[in-house]
Amino acid sequence: MKKYKVGYTTGVYDMFHIGHLNILKKAKEQCEYLIVGVTTDELVSYKNKKAIIPHEERMAIVESIKFVDQVVSQESMDKMAAWDKYKFDVMFVGSDWKGTDKWNEFERQFGKVGVDIVYFPYTQGTSSTKLRNVLDKIMKNDDSSSGVK
Repeated sequence: MKKYKVGYTTGVYDMFHIGHLNILKKAKEQCEYLIVGVTTDELVSYKNKKAIIPHEERMAIVESIKFVDQVVSQESMDKMAAWDKYKFDVMFVGSDWKGTDKWNEFERQFGKVGVDIVYFPYTQGTSSTKLRNVLDKIMKNDDSSSGVK
C-alpha cells in the first residue's frame, strides 16, 4: 500500500522534459491518486517570462502521462486554496524550493492541517530555462545569419 492517498504537485511544464517526468513518476510511487496543477499562461508571469507551449497544450501533455490521475489548472500560487479544493494529504515539490521563505511558510501552514511536503531532488543538467536559453541562442544565430535584427 502506498504511503499517501492523494498527492498534489504543480508546475509550468513548459517544454516537458525528463525532470518533469521524474517528479511525476516519483510522486505517483508514493500516492494512490496524483493531482497535477498546470500553471496557467497568466500565472507563468511569476517567473518573469511567457510559456512557449500554450496552457491547454501543456495540460494535454501532462494529462497523457500514465502517472497522472487528474490534471487541473493552477490559477493561483495559494497552495492552501488548492488544499481546500482538492484535500490532498501530501504535496510534492522539487528540492530547489526547500528552505526558501515561501516553502518554509507552506510547511508551517500545511503542518496545521496534517499535510506533508515531500521534496524530490532537482534534476541536474535539465530545465526549461536551460532549454529556453539554447533556443534563444539558436534564434539569435538564425537572425544574425539571415540579416534579421
